[in-house]
Parts: sequence; C-alpha cells; structure tokens
Amino acid sequence: MAGLDLWAMAFVFMLATFIGFDVIRNVSRLLHTPLMSLTNAISAIAVVGSIAMAGEQRTGLSTLLGTLAVVASMTNVVGGFLITDRMLRMFKRREPGK
Repeated sequence: MAGLDLWAMAFVFMLATFIGFDVIRNVSRLLHTPLMSLTNAISAIAVVGSIAMAGEQRTGLSTLLGTLAVVASMTNVVGGFLITDRMLRMFKRREPGK
C-alpha cells in the first residue's frame, strides 16, 4: 500500500511541475515582478515548515534534513527578493548626470 501512495505522490508532483511550468511560461513580462513576490511569500511558508521540522528533533536525520530545508528555503527567499529588487530598479527613472 505504501508503494501505491509513493506512486500517487510522484504523479501529483510531476503533474504540478508540468502545469506550473506551463502557467509561468505564459505569464506576460509585466507580471513577473508581482509573480516573483508571490512565490517569495510561498517560499516563506516553506521556511516556517522547515523550521518546525528541524525543531522537532525526532531523529538526527530529520534534524539534518530540516536544517538543509531551512537553508534551501532561505536561499530561495533571499535570492527571490534580490531578483525582484533588481527588476524594480530597472523601471526607475535615472537622474540626469548619473
């Protein structure tokens, strides 16, 4: 029964990947900054979940995986905000003489 659940979860993951890729690919360029901000908020939820997982300290492996999840999630959040900031700076008007 556990094998069936694993296959079902793998199928849902692959389906979500293809649908997500298709949705993101069809977004117009003007909407990428708000979309990036939304994905940063979703990544922040992943940070909270990974902190909870690392904080349970049930086994050494779960703590290690939780810590790696915190690092990966925070890298995603910080990188997303840096990219969003860079994109927003591209739309600002430059002052003459600079």
